[in-house]
Amino acid sequence: MLKKRITLFLSLALMVLPVWGAQANDVSPDANLSIDEGEGKFDEFFAEEEAGDPLESMNRFFFEVNDKLYFWILKPVNTAYTAVVPLDFRQCFGNFFDNIRAPVWVVNNLLQGKISGAGINLSRFLINSTVGVLGLGDPALQSFGMKPKPGDFGQTLGVWGVGEGAYLCLPLIGPLTLRDSVGFAGDALSHPITYVGITYLDGVAYYTVDKVNLLSLHPGLYEDMKRYSLDPYISMRQVYLEYRRNKVLNREGKNNMLNEL
Repeated sequence: MLKKRITLFLSLALMVLPVWGAQANDVSPDANLSIDEGEGKFDEFFAEEEAGDPLESMNRFFFEVNDKLYFWILKPVNTAYTAVVPLDFRQCFGNFFDNIRAPVWVVNNLLQGKISGAGINLSRFLINSTVGVLGLGDPALQSFGMKPKPGDFGQTLGVWGVGEGAYLCLPLIGPLTLRDSVGFAGDALSHPITYVGITYLDGVAYYTVDKVNLLSLHPGLYEDMKRYSLDPYISMRQVYLEYRRNKVLNREGKNNMLNEL
């Protein structure tokens, strides 16, 4: 039964994690796309991985596919959703989805040796699940000043020394590395939705609403990136890789405009 649920979780995650939804948390339209010159350790550690895009031709093709899907499907859906659902409700929904994924953050903070971060995430989960009415509110932040400490298994693998591998741009999913694609499995094991008896359609609905709601709170990021980029594919790749590398090194990068998904 557990194996079946994990398989369901992964299939849903891969289906409904489009580049625009996932990157709404990662990409700033005003981001400086160059690596910091003064970070010698950073440059040395990743120097051999700067050109890790051996599948660029395929990746560019799927980038164009995702681009068309964004403008033909997701953008109209998001426009209608934003028009119907007030901002206050969308913010509450965003709090709810963040609260549900809090156990993923707790586990990965522990695996990375960040005991304080794990404690903060656990405290946030308990406070917001009760006082915050099932996570719709965020009294942990508003009343106690507890900021979330996101973490994922792809990041954990990087902290453990696993290389990021080749860069990938997959249909419906968007930018990834081989390491981050493996990270989906670890995140699935710690996500509460994996252990809830839901149908396939329920899972699709859950993840679709999550991603559409996220995009509605941060509109225009993908389009701004395209507008200000000479080569949107290169910009997306660099922003994603820099963001993930900053996560592994546990530092705030210039491209981390928003909180983690």
